[in-house]
Amino acid sequence: MNFSFVTGDAVRAGGAMIVVPLLDGDLGDTAPAALASADKALEGKLRAAAAQEGFKGKADQSLVLHTMGKLASERVMLLGLGARAKFTPEVLRLAAGRAAKTAQKLKLTELTFIVPDTAPAPVAARVIVEGLMLGVYKFDRYKTSGNKEDKKAPGLNTVRLVLPEGASQGQELEDAVELGRQVAQATNWARDLVNEPPNVVDPDRLAAAAQEVAKAAGLKATIGGRREIERLKMGMFLGVAQGSAHEPRLIHLAYVPKNPKDAKRAPLALVGKAITFDSGGLSLKPSDSMIDMKTDMAGSAAVLGAMRVIGELQPPFPVHAFIGACENMPSGTAYRPGDILTSRLGKTVEITNTDAEGRLVLGDIITWAVEHKPAALIDLATLTGACVVALGNYIVGAFGEHDATVEHVLAAAKTAGEEFWRMPVTELQKDALRSEVADMKNSGERWGGAINAALFLKEFVGDTPWVHLDIAGPSTSPKERGYFNKGATGVGVRTLVEYVRLRAASPESAQAEETAAPTKPAKGKARSKTARA
Repeated sequence: MNFSFVTGDAVRAGGAMIVVPLLDGDLGDTAPAALASADKALEGKLRAAAAQEGFKGKADQSLVLHTMGKLASERVMLLGLGARAKFTPEVLRLAAGRAAKTAQKLKLTELTFIVPDTAPAPVAARVIVEGLMLGVYKFDRYKTSGNKEDKKAPGLNTVRLVLPEGASQGQELEDAVELGRQVAQATNWARDLVNEPPNVVDPDRLAAAAQEVAKAAGLKATIGGRREIERLKMGMFLGVAQGSAHEPRLIHLAYVPKNPKDAKRAPLALVGKAITFDSGGLSLKPSDSMIDMKTDMAGSAAVLGAMRVIGELQPPFPVHAFIGACENMPSGTAYRPGDILTSRLGKTVEITNTDAEGRLVLGDIITWAVEHKPAALIDLATLTGACVVALGNYIVGAFGEHDATVEHVLAAAKTAGEEFWRMPVTELQKDALRSEVADMKNSGERWGGAINAALFLKEFVGDTPWVHLDIAGPSTSPKERGYFNKGATGVGVRTLVEYVRLRAASPESAQAEETAAPTKPAKGKARSKTARA
């Protein structure tokens, strides 16, 4: 998708459709210049049609009209943004997604989008770019029926951004649009990876995708198999993987700054859950609950998507991604309820539910990541249905005890337009994981399930500033909304990128995390002081 900037009277910009974003109340006497100009050219029929159709500029409202040759554009689209008091850049991003979907349905290849003055021009331009590129996304590569001409249509590829009066074209604006393009592309790439069927994306294919990311973004990539996982004594990871015919894969990507001084700084560690299909193992899921379990690797897809952009951003500190990929399958070799597994850290875990497998793999991978002495560690995982019960389909649960790091992640999410909510990590729930025969159980009682899972992971973190993001709800969307389609959302990509950007722009906050970095691993019989990828 190509973007260019336009200044001056928007109605003269041309294109197949001109998009006019409007706040609730903008149709009154103080209408924006673009609306007033278009309405004048249409002899007052634009406002009259809006009134007849009940369009007031409310959120989720839109209206498309033919201009009958009276404007340079063939159509005009009024796009509701809702009340000014509730406006955020995410509102504009969602609205741009609706405009993109409308353009797609109308088979338009170009449009002109008026950048509203509701936010600074670079911010508004970036979220419009993201909304449009995320909005045109669709996953239909396996559909052989339907209109073949529609599939071959070129789609929306040219967008003119009409800048508000007083806004000037410059490097800041160009950079904002380019960042929006990179983030949207990475998010759509992650959506593709999650939407692919499990017979396509197995641990091998996920590892290959990681290598493709590394090659494109200039990262170091190391891929290990069962032998390497055994060498690292990741007993929990191996236990989950042993029931599948597909071999597990250990994935490590690393961005290292070129400046030798920066390269020696403590890295940021990103960990993504990568169960490429989760049947529940011998604690088999019901059929209806198993249908979408190809999405149980959405955390790793988000981490890899973010690394695509991080390699381009080149922050002044290392960033490492750690992923353990496998399937959780029932078979004669599958791990069983009642088994006791020994983690890389040396802690023993009694298996009470083989469907609580993600935390087992993550525990070993987090231990491995902590051995690299990161300044902070963030894990993303479709970990618990309990978090969906608590927060619904659209909100990420954020867990962590290091307040500064949690607040930095929440601030990044807010800037990125993703909904996060901080959840407690309370020792009051710890009894739920107490085992009579091992150091701990992998699954406790039903109540507080999301907290129990976070407490399990906490056992492997040690003193490292850590944030656990349970993305089980928002990793997929149950319906079309704004720039979302039904299916994978790529949640987490934007927040991780924004976190790295904010950390790079704020040396003080980065320094605070690095001084808090651990000098010792989590309590337990650590297998070694260091680990090779």
